[in-house]
Amino acid sequence: MNDKLLKPYNPNETEARIYKRWEDSGYFNPDVCIAKGITKPDAPHFSIVLPPPNVTGRLHLGHALEHSLQDAVVRFERMRGKRTVWIPGTDHAAIATQSRFEKELQKESGKSRHDFPREEFFKMINEFGLKNQKDMLIQMRLLGSSLDWSREAFTLDYKRSMAVKTAFKKMYDEGLIYRGNRVINWDPKGQTTIADDEIIYEEREAKFYTFKYSKDFPIPISTTRAETKVGDTAVAVNPKDARYKEYVGKTYLIKDFCGVPLTIKVIADESVEADFGTGALGVTPAHSQIDADIAARHNLPTVQVINEYAKMMIGDERILGKKTTEAREVIVSWLRNQGLLEKEETIKQNISTAERTGGIIEPLPKLQWFIDVNKAIPSKGGKTLKELMREPVASKKINILPDHFEKIYFNWIDNLRDWCISRQIIYGHRIPVWYHELKCIPKQGHEQDIVKCEQILISADKPKCEFCDAQYIQDSDTLDTWFSSGLWTFSTLGWPGQTTDLKTYHPTSLMNPGYEILFFWVARMVMMSEYLLGDIPFKTVYLHGIVRDSKGKKFSKSANNGIEPEEVIKQLGTDALRMSMIVGIGPGNDINFDLQKVKAYSKFANKLWNITRFVVSNLEDFDPNKKYKLTAADTALLEEQKNLAKKISEDMETYKFYLAAENLYHYIWHTFADKIIEESKTRLSRSADNKDRESIQSTLYTILKINLRLLHPFMPFITEELWSIIPRVSTDNDLLLVESWPN
Repeated sequence: MNDKLLKPYNPNETEARIYKRWEDSGYFNPDVCIAKGITKPDAPHFSIVLPPPNVTGRLHLGHALEHSLQDAVVRFERMRGKRTVWIPGTDHAAIATQSRFEKELQKESGKSRHDFPREEFFKMINEFGLKNQKDMLIQMRLLGSSLDWSREAFTLDYKRSMAVKTAFKKMYDEGLIYRGNRVINWDPKGQTTIADDEIIYEEREAKFYTFKYSKDFPIPISTTRAETKVGDTAVAVNPKDARYKEYVGKTYLIKDFCGVPLTIKVIADESVEADFGTGALGVTPAHSQIDADIAARHNLPTVQVINEYAKMMIGDERILGKKTTEAREVIVSWLRNQGLLEKEETIKQNISTAERTGGIIEPLPKLQWFIDVNKAIPSKGGKTLKELMREPVASKKINILPDHFEKIYFNWIDNLRDWCISRQIIYGHRIPVWYHELKCIPKQGHEQDIVKCEQILISADKPKCEFCDAQYIQDSDTLDTWFSSGLWTFSTLGWPGQTTDLKTYHPTSLMNPGYEILFFWVARMVMMSEYLLGDIPFKTVYLHGIVRDSKGKKFSKSANNGIEPEEVIKQLGTDALRMSMIVGIGPGNDINFDLQKVKAYSKFANKLWNITRFVVSNLEDFDPNKKYKLTAADTALLEEQKNLAKKISEDMETYKFYLAAENLYHYIWHTFADKIIEESKTRLSRSADNKDRESIQSTLYTILKINLRLLHPFMPFITEELWSIIPRVSTDNDLLLVESWPN
């Protein structure tokens, strides 16, 4: 018997050595598998790209969950003989990474972005991100992830940069990307726009004020933000509301609203809820997206009253230059003194905050870059981007698991606004738009051609003017991170080039992100792939839940409840952590992390080790290459094992990993160990009938080998180690990694 089996299993002495064997073999790369005859050149493919973690720090338990699920299915499909590729990568995560870096910079040196030239500051952030990336790639290996490192990608590397610029130009040329003034979500703390999906809503107490603009104004309105009312240009009521019918169409001049004159028109709009508040809505077109839509329908003027620093832009010394919260108190006090405040209530309200900085969002009108999601696209037969996102899910070309998320997906598309893609930060893909300088000194011989100078150009590199010596200045904004990650499934396969990888592995087979990014990543990958490639990006979306602490709370620094995957691995081993992340947890369900569950699967690893020790120690005089005649009872045991293998395969094919892993656990512990092995002991004694002994030896050996293969996707390290120890037949592969799946 191998001396290793005489000692207890120690994952710390095994896992790094095993992973090096895997990586050195090259078998993570399907091209190597084909070259070495492991995989047939014409075998069907299975492809998946890793949801790229942000290079803001280290991997957390949520990443451990993703890697456990994805590596399980990748190992399963590789063992089935498919051309299997799992592409690793990381995301530059522009706002998140710059925000994290700036906090550390401020803490260490007291400096900010304004103390450095743009190019130098970009380089500093990038170095910070790449240092984190290096640590993450080490952690991915610790998790046992069989990623094809030869195809590693970064959303900000050269190839992805060319993909971003190509996509931007195509969308701009077709009129899908435009620059315009619209109300956007502004983060005063981060000094940038953010997407609707990056808003975190926090429930807080707020004061709900009911008042009139003046004693002569006939309609009371309600608000929690009295400071914005100096920017009101209308009051909207429901057209069916009889209370206000006589006032619709009238305009009222308010000479003094806390020092600001107002012109208020009463309008009727179907969007107003007659039974909410007073049934009348003060319309502030510059500081509410909903109000901006109403203003557009009724041709109302827009008056901006709050600036980028969340301070008041108009009014007298009482409010001018004050923070919005201070101005609110001043205006409410004025309303109270004027006898205009009718009611004051305390309510619960969802406050919009920026996910990365925690700043309270201010809706502001700004000149930004947008993607038009409602424009008919000539090259797509007049379909809109919304339709391109909806159709493949509605037709089941893309399956979302669990399927109740489909309804949420469609609802999000129905309410989708034009996507603001510009950000006022330094880190990220700079918008590839160039503006011609105002000065125009014609080149010799082109004195009459000045009018031909192109004022705006879309270019990957700095262009030169053909007719004058003026310079082109690049737009200072960067693109929303989700623009580049929206290209992830095909930019990682070589697009915009028509590469062999792109032709072979796209559409990808599976996408496995958390359900919280269904909208701002999954949907945008569908949008970009349908528009740029005319095809779906993936066939199945398996949404996993959020990993929480043992009490169901989100992991966070403020709660001091974070757990490093590395700590758990060091204590109990990767296999135990992976099993704890899979067993009993279906798609879309949150996970309460419990170290006791990991300990339970650490004991299971030891049980498997002891099972193997028992089987191997009882294989004296046994020839694994010989076919032995089995008893009827042993034939029945192998038939039971065959049925289990079939059930495991079916569960894996339908992405029911949680059932497959749990069934294996119960079979190995309670059937194989507790029953079959226990009942075999008398038959294995030297005094037993030789034919019967050979039959049970062959049966135990066969069941062990099959279970090592079935369990490998979930517990790759210990199964690979045991595969290297047990006797094998001449046709077996040296590495379980590429052994065939039991049929």
